[in-house]
Amino acid sequence: MELLILFGSFVGLLLIGAPIAFCLGVASFATILYMGLPPVVVFQRLNSGVSIFVLMAIPFFIYAGDLMVRGGIAARLVAVAGALVGHLRGGLGQVNIAASMLFGGISGSAVADASAIGGLMIPQMKEKGYGVDYAVNVTVTSSIIALMIPPSHNMIIYSISAGGRLSIADLFTAGIIPGMLLAAALMITAYIVARHRGYPTERFPGFRMLLTLLVGAVPGLILILIIFGGVRSGIFTATESSCIAIVYAVGVTALVYRSLSWDQFVAATLGAVRTTAMVLLIVGCAAAFGWLLAYLKVPAAMIEFMSSISDNPLMIFLMVNLLLLFLGTFMDMAPLIIITTPIFLPVVQHYGMDPVHFGVIMVLNLGVGLCTPPVGAVLFVGCAVAKIPVWQAIRSIWPFWIACVIVLLLVTYIPAISLWLPSLFRA
Repeated sequence: MELLILFGSFVGLLLIGAPIAFCLGVASFATILYMGLPPVVVFQRLNSGVSIFVLMAIPFFIYAGDLMVRGGIAARLVAVAGALVGHLRGGLGQVNIAASMLFGGISGSAVADASAIGGLMIPQMKEKGYGVDYAVNVTVTSSIIALMIPPSHNMIIYSISAGGRLSIADLFTAGIIPGMLLAAALMITAYIVARHRGYPTERFPGFRMLLTLLVGAVPGLILILIIFGGVRSGIFTATESSCIAIVYAVGVTALVYRSLSWDQFVAATLGAVRTTAMVLLIVGCAAAFGWLLAYLKVPAAMIEFMSSISDNPLMIFLMVNLLLLFLGTFMDMAPLIIITTPIFLPVVQHYGMDPVHFGVIMVLNLGVGLCTPPVGAVLFVGCAVAKIPVWQAIRSIWPFWIACVIVLLLVTYIPAISLWLPSLFRA
């Protein structure tokens, strides 16, 4: 009965359009009351959920990414990507994907990637005769890359949800090759669709121009090395690297590029504060919800249920992926990570999967959900930028969605794709 109240009230509130944080918090509070536990338990779990030092890295990385966007770093990265891959078939689509991979190493956010790169690329693609649905589909699916490569906020949330015992440096490293594999799959898909539709290529500007653009973007690209290199080498923690990223972002945009005005600085600060408040409220309420799941022994019940269906690890991993894909279509990523990690991590570990490997699978899987209706947050951002209805984009997104799912299956069933690179650093 407790689980019925927990999930029933959560789903009911979700269906009537209540904010996700309130859905989680109210469902937890109602269940606690029914169980006869002190109501203060909910607030204690909420407080403990946000009182984690490493969580400070998330608002700081959000802030640094916003400063880099407003300071013109995204435009410079797009220019470099255009010089590198614009001459391929469907040139601007290829540029869009390459720029997302470069910018993802700075922002760590799919929504930020879709809004920043989409704001620059979608109008250009429409002007050059590309279908607006193609422009949106390329933009939203390539933004998933930002979730895979450092500094991925969601990798940090996964580490905390797994009990805080997983190395963030290992998670950052494990996502690099899957992120590059996803970029390659999307570029191939973009090429095939562009060839079928007869989209043009862009002129190669020459190696001298490429070098000039690359030199101009170097100060922004160095930030990627600072974040990943510093955390991986142990010079500083993820939280410390996020603070250094802010100082560096202000220095580059205000002093080197001289493109960050005072008004832009204030807007970035206020935007980071609003985003942080929203994210931390969701994280806290999800922590209370997740504690109740553990208290009610849901992970053990899930292991028993899946074992009754099949003892084959390959089938278990497939079922977990399907469940996550389904859940990701109507819930945001951060609360889903906090809620489902305590449920599914013991299941996959029971069948021999490395927790770092599962972290990469979960982030990639739920990233696909961000591009899938009915509640695909990144899909909505891309459609809002392009000013088209969602149905117009989803009619033709299926080739890109299939490419993402193929990469997900490869990452799931070939552990070396995720674990090989971290193993080199530990050797």
